[in-house]
Amino acid sequence: MNDNLERELVEMIIDLCNVEDICPDDVPVDAPLIGPESPLGLDSLDAVEVVVAVQKTQGVRIGGEDSGREILQTVATLAAFIRQKKQAAG
Repeated sequence: MNDNLERELVEMIIDLCNVEDICPDDVPVDAPLIGPESPLGLDSLDAVEVVVAVQKTQGVRIGGEDSGREILQTVATLAAFIRQKKQAAG
């Protein structure tokens, strides 16, 4: 885990999407977040829940479908997006 934001995101996703039998430390931050290759086994409905939760907990709005797919590629891309938006907001 790179730092606290990545770990916080993984823990939130595991809790929010009811992922069982996986420890946050076992989730690589560069592994796919959504789809069959995801160690978390998330699908598109889970992705919507993640977007809503990130907007509520981090105060960061995730835009349209195309950018959302890019942002939700991995925990690392999601964390980088959150950092970028918070930095831009000052």
